Amino acid sequence: MPARRTLTMRHLRRILRLHHEGASARQIVRAVGIARSTLQDALTRASKAGLSWPLPDEMTDAELEGRLFARSGAGSGAGKGTRKHPEPDWAELSRELRRPAVSMTILWEEYRKVWPEGYGYSRFCELLRAFQQRLSPVMRQHHIAGDKLFVDYSGKRLGIHDALTGEVRMAEIFVAVLGASNYTFAEATWSQTLPDWIGSHVRLFRHIGGVPRLLVPDDLKSGVNKASFYDPEINRSYGRMTAHYDVGVLPARPLKPRDKAPVEAGVRFAQSYILGRLRNQTFFSLDEANAAIAIVVTDMNTRPMRKLGVSRADLLESLERPALKALPEKDYEYAEWKLVRVGLDYHVEIDSFYYSVPHALIRQQVDARITSGTIELFHKGQRVAAHQRRYGGATRHGTQLDHMPSKHRHYAEWSPERFQRWAAQIGPETEGLVIAILARRPHPEQGFR
Repeated sequence: MPARRTLTMRHLRRILRLHHEGASARQIVRAVGIARSTLQDALTRASKAGLSWPLPDEMTDAELEGRLFARSGAGSGAGKGTRKHPEPDWAELSRELRRPAVSMTILWEEYRKVWPEGYGYSRFCELLRAFQQRLSPVMRQHHIAGDKLFVDYSGKRLGIHDALTGEVRMAEIFVAVLGASNYTFAEATWSQTLPDWIGSHVRLFRHIGGVPRLLVPDDLKSGVNKASFYDPEINRSYGRMTAHYDVGVLPARPLKPRDKAPVEAGVRFAQSYILGRLRNQTFFSLDEANAAIAIVVTDMNTRPMRKLGVSRADLLESLERPALKALPEKDYEYAEWKLVRVGLDYHVEIDSFYYSVPHALIRQQVDARITSGTIELFHKGQRVAAHQRRYGGATRHGTQLDHMPSKHRHYAEWSPERFQRWAAQIGPETEGLVIAILARRPHPEQGFR
């Protein structure tokens, strides 16, 4: 037992505190001055003993050492051998453990209040862990209600037929899995591009009726710009969406499959449960396919899970949804961001149309936020212009008078109507002359001279 010879209980308390605060293994090893193997052994022993920070105030070093290094001759599974103690409902305890701030210590104390002669703490924890080990790999992971939502795309796609041409277009399947309840959401979209990716999130949040603390996407380009092991760079448009819903993003780390085990199980479900049941159906639109997917997913979510005796939908209502944050008043509207430079004419070009900014920003770079209906322009984080997005019309320019230099603004206020009003004030002959001059020009502006 190398940890017993090299690790003091003072060290162990510090390890548990740093681990609870989210320090990395490397940081803990350096701070405490121990080997990585000693750290791993200590954390393993603490986990097996059901110890977590903060430790009870009354726990002495001797008691702590006894919990860490005590021999246990008991069996390794719930229900193994002759039962001499009252058996709790292990499935119910496993569900309770997913609630925020609920620990094995709390559950054991509640158990002993009902059954004072029941299992001791160590045996209770051992049996509860043994029950959890018999669950599926996804259910065995300990996720707090309302904490994490895993999102990804299925590797297999769904064919959508064109009724006129017979051409088959392949649709992607977006899958999301809530960590604590395993409640699953799935839908078909045409692509994995940002508009579809973000749109699926908006519909997902609306469907589950709330927002988790964290999103865990795979490192696909739509969500994460660069797959760095320690600091993935969040796509700006995706980041704006998450800011709107006040949800954090913790991308799954490359080569760390346990980071995304729930959603990968959900992806396998999408490929087998959904596609398998829809394999003999032909779909002629995305809406038709999504209606069929919704029926299959609802059936899966409402079917009781064999080991827990309750359905994913039951856990969503009783466990997960109460812990979710409230939705904002309005859904997020997808926006694309571009960095553009202001031309000498104080306009920026976006999709072959031109939009004005204050003339003082000539040659400056501004950020353009582009939605289906609006163009917003920002300089150093401050909005400097907003326009209705143009798709056609007589002019390709959207120009606001207050963006112009004073000389340009004076000229911009000229119009045939203004000249006619001015001429009418002088007399009917002058008004007739002005009308005739303007009428002789292909463009009235040519007559302003």
